[in-house]
Amino acid sequence: MKKSKSYRALLRIAVLCISLMLAAGFMASCSSNDGEQRYAYPLATASPEDTVTQIYAEKFAEEVDRLSDGRIKIQVYANSTLGGDRELLESCKDGDIPFVVQNTAPQVTFMPDLAIFDVPCAFEDLKDCRKVLDDPSFSSVISSVYENGGYQLLGIADQGFRVMSTNKAVKAAGDFKGQKIRTMENPYHLAFWKSIGANPTPMSFAEVYIGLQQHTIDAQENPYEVIVSNRLYEQQDYVVETNHLPHLITLIMNDEFFKDMPAEDQNIMKEAAAAATEYARQASDDRIADRIKTIEDSGTEILKVDEETHQAIVDASKAVRDSIQSKVDPKVYDTYIKSIDAL
Repeated sequence: MKKSKSYRALLRIAVLCISLMLAAGFMASCSSNDGEQRYAYPLATASPEDTVTQIYAEKFAEEVDRLSDGRIKIQVYANSTLGGDRELLESCKDGDIPFVVQNTAPQVTFMPDLAIFDVPCAFEDLKDCRKVLDDPSFSSVISSVYENGGYQLLGIADQGFRVMSTNKAVKAAGDFKGQKIRTMENPYHLAFWKSIGANPTPMSFAEVYIGLQQHTIDAQENPYEVIVSNRLYEQQDYVVETNHLPHLITLIMNDEFFKDMPAEDQNIMKEAAAAATEYARQASDDRIADRIKTIEDSGTEILKVDEETHQAIVDASKAVRDSIQSKVDPKVYDTYIKSIDAL
């Protein structure tokens, strides 16, 4: 085994798979009655079960099963059962976990060109974002980034835009000033919030609810899906629709594993992923209205960002966009921006 960490991850998978096989009454990679080989591969996420991430993963597994006539089985492990985002990414690259579904933000450390997805305020409409992601010219370029990193990109869904929750009403650009907001450990996310006057601090997501409750942080930013599934709104008076970034979810697999598959199975993976991506996007749209209602019913107020404030955010964060442009492969950046401009 390449790494002790990978070895531990593999051991965890083995234990879980054994439990699964005993419960389900079949053995992974065993022969069926007709002599055809059956497989049960792990797909891991670090997200809770009641999320679009889980829906995406489960739908992909369901489609693979259907398209292969039950020949290829995928078992989904959610909620960091097999590790956090970084561990899952490493294990997928090493080939210990064939499939992973996760947000793009933690992937930037491993594939710097993915900072393209951290360009702030690039979209005002989620449909436009999806059109860019599906643009053949851009999808080809971004797929190459993943392939060079050791992964096969099968699809990109989303959980809507990231928004801010806080205990201070934001009605003008100056209201962001000094707010201590939790972000992910992503340099461009930190730089964005600094650029508009906030005081960003990276923090483990597991600590966010307590941090808000004990007022060690004033605010946080996430899509509605995450805010509701983790009940963060309980500790906040406002949700501000900053819509500064789309919360993108990638379905990836180990590239070597994919290329070793027969062409028939590769096509199954692609077709299943396409169906799951469309399904997850629709699920995201359907769930956002329900999530907003849950927040409003709790007494937490949702604030829209007016045009003047939005433009002030765009202007203040220009240095972040310039920084991303200087560090991302020009072909990746230019193709992304041209796809946006074409809309």
